[in-house]
Amino acid sequence: MSLSKALLPEFDHEMANTRKSLERIPDEKLDWKPHEKSMTMGGLATHLANLLTWTNISMNEDVFDMAPPGVEPPKREPVSSVPEALDLFDNNTKAARSAIESASDDQLLKPWTLLHGGQTVFSLPRIAVLRSFVMNHTIHHRAQLGVYLRLNDIPVPAIYGPSADESE
Repeated sequence: MSLSKALLPEFDHEMANTRKSLERIPDEKLDWKPHEKSMTMGGLATHLANLLTWTNISMNEDVFDMAPPGVEPPKREPVSSVPEALDLFDNNTKAARSAIESASDDQLLKPWTLLHGGQTVFSLPRIAVLRSFVMNHTIHHRAQLGVYLRLNDIPVPAIYGPSADESE
C-alpha cells in the first residue's frame, strides 16, 4: 500500500470531525473570544479552514518562507459567516485530499523546509509535514474550538467517542 493511501483514511476522518465542529459555530458568536489574547471564534474558524492550504504548498514547493524579509505577510480577514467558513473548509479539504491522493511515496519522503524571515523553522519529510503541520495542527485548533464551544454552552460534538453532549 502506498503512503498516500495509508494516510487518506486518517485525513478523511480528521477532516470530517473538524467540519462537524465548525458546523456548531453560531454566526452570532463569530466575534466572541475567551480572552483578549485569543483569536475570535470567526478567526479560529478561518484558521481551521485555511490550514489545509499548507498541503499544496508543502507538496508543490521544496521551501516556503511564510514571512520573506521585506515582504508584508498575507493576511486573511476572518470569515463573516459559518457557511463561508464551511465552503472555504470544504474547498481546501478537497484540494488537500487531491494533493495527498496523487502523491507518490518518493514525493512524500522528500524533505520540505519552512522558513520564517529567511530562517529555517523546520525541515521534514513531506509526509511528516502533512501529519504534524497540517493534520495535528488542525486537530490542535479543533480542540481549541471545542473549548470555545463549551464556554458558550454550545454542544461539543463527539470526536473520538462520546462527548459530554453526545453519546456517539
